[in-house]
Amino acid sequence: MGRRFGPYGGAYVPETLVPALDELASEWRTARSEPSFRAELRRYSTTLGGRPTPLYFAERLTRRAGGAEIWLKREDLVHGGAHKFNNALGQGLLARRMGKPRVIAETGAGQHGVASAMIGAALGLDTVVYMGEVDMARQRPNVDRMRLLGARVVPVRSGSRTLKDAINAALRDWITNVRTTHYLLGSAVGPHPFPSIVAELQSVIGREIRTQSRRAFGRLPDLAVACVGGGSNAIGTFHPLRNTGVELLGVEAGGPARSRVGAASLTRGRPGILHGAYTYVLSDADGQVRETESLSAGLDYAGVGPEHAWLRDTGRARYVAVHDDDALRAFRWLAEDEGILPALEPAHAVFAAVRAARRRPRTQHVVVTLSGRGDKDLEVVTRAGRARAR
Repeated sequence: MGRRFGPYGGAYVPETLVPALDELASEWRTARSEPSFRAELRRYSTTLGGRPTPLYFAERLTRRAGGAEIWLKREDLVHGGAHKFNNALGQGLLARRMGKPRVIAETGAGQHGVASAMIGAALGLDTVVYMGEVDMARQRPNVDRMRLLGARVVPVRSGSRTLKDAINAALRDWITNVRTTHYLLGSAVGPHPFPSIVAELQSVIGREIRTQSRRAFGRLPDLAVACVGGGSNAIGTFHPLRNTGVELLGVEAGGPARSRVGAASLTRGRPGILHGAYTYVLSDADGQVRETESLSAGLDYAGVGPEHAWLRDTGRARYVAVHDDDALRAFRWLAEDEGILPALEPAHAVFAAVRAARRRPRTQHVVVTLSGRGDKDLEVVTRAGRARAR
């Protein structure tokens, strides 16, 4: 059934995929211990990705909060504009090691699709990206980027036409073409070994936070905050900090203020199986997956990574939901206070971080993982502003 995080995780998949998952787990175990693989990963991360990303003191945002210092982990400065590069690079190198010339990916906000397209181009891999029609319409700049980078973008017209349905389409493709194709899954979700692989590849975020915070203010932060859709940037932030005294806060999408569900599976869902793993899922009384609502395409997902489910149940991490209007408010705070346009996904985390900082003494430090930049969301933000003005 695969690795578990308490009761969560596992691999609930068709028999066709079992050999591919076993091959991936075996290849990952070998690669992660090989100095040559780690050296290649570091080289591309540095020379193509631009790591390490800085830890930035948000001085004016801190003054707005009026409490603890707020620091930003600038994953928006990674090549491509988001943390998704970290995982796409590692899995792209694994695909090449396994002799798989073709990679497929799913994307919601488009950032994982862009990262997959960049890595496909750099490593000479044929890249296909599945994306829901709704997300294609609201993330048009990233669709254009993927195509310019040589990827084929396949619109998904089934279901809610968002991230959940893009994953379904990618899984169907993988089942059909499993011998020649690697599924470059973009978040810490899905069947084993994907949650573990993604967590380790994204843990570069938390490792850098540990080093940089000690250098910047002499100790680890008091609170680490990250947005949670599937949960890859958050697990990358939390994983290296699990065995420390740092408080961990994950921020889900609450959707419109009127919404009873939003896309907050950890705060409003129940345990169930989605996309090959047992985790928290937004489902109805009959166990059917519910439609999600969020202004943010990257958080608009009905499930979450199984490790987050375990962190929630054990109390090691706390999870809250932030509504669309509050995320838009935080988007403007960061733009006007710091000259930084955040993606709508981490704007949810920024709002929760400011709210938390207000309740803390000035001697404490809050680090927010700014998982992506906001140029992809300018049309959505502008349209939302016009609607509020009417």
